[in-house]
Amino acid sequence: MNIIIIEDELRTAKSLENIIRAIKPEAKITGQYQSIESSVEALSEGAQPDLVFMDVQLADGLCFEIFKAVKVTCPVVFCTAFDEYSLEAFKNNGVDYVLKPFSKDDIKDALRKVDELKNFFQQKTTPDIEELLSRLSPSGGKTSFLVFRNQKYTTVHVDNIAYFYINFDATSIMCFDKQKFDVTQSLDQIAAAVSSKQFFRVNRQYLVNFKAIKEVEHYFLRKLHVKLVIETPEKLLINKEKSRNFLTWMEDR
Repeated sequence: MNIIIIEDELRTAKSLENIIRAIKPEAKITGQYQSIESSVEALSEGAQPDLVFMDVQLADGLCFEIFKAVKVTCPVVFCTAFDEYSLEAFKNNGVDYVLKPFSKDDIKDALRKVDELKNFFQQKTTPDIEELLSRLSPSGGKTSFLVFRNQKYTTVHVDNIAYFYINFDATSIMCFDKQKFDVTQSLDQIAAAVSSKQFFRVNRQYLVNFKAIKEVEHYFLRKLHVKLVIETPEKLLINKEKSRNFLTWMEDR
């Protein structure tokens, strides 16, 4: 398998290369590129691999510009620190969407999905569309979280969670009944685990449940102010760059 890596952080690119080589020793990394311009140039000159690992935010813009400039015929695994581009990723050859910081298991799962899809097409001359979509679509997400309080372990179902938030460098859960629990996972890890249809990362500190949203109003400098049915310690503000994605997410029910 020939693989190229498109990643503008050299340390991350090297780490990804080492993980891929450890999981698939037979794989060949045939190119590494840091920008849209260099990637388009390489792909235009015939450097079509079997698989691409691609960062979303590159030094000279979003990677989706690559697909507008050149035809990419192979599967793509997107790696990014942000979860709001998942829909666009799956429109552009995406077979997986890995959130940074990724682990060896994350990359292993992504490579497994690629192998499964390859076998799927080899075994079926007429693919079952519903089965294929189920393989490509992100999972329904984590349904509960294990919490520890008063020397006891218990689980909290995501439907009972109004929002997750960062509280003094720790991650906490706020439930609709106003119970608060601390969890060991980071907010990035939680955002990657729960359903993106049910929860939205409004900013770096808050991940909110759709059912918790009471109303949304325009705010200064084209931001949005999100009001929840449960009061939050700070105002929930969404910057203008993310506002459109948020409103689309709210409408997509």
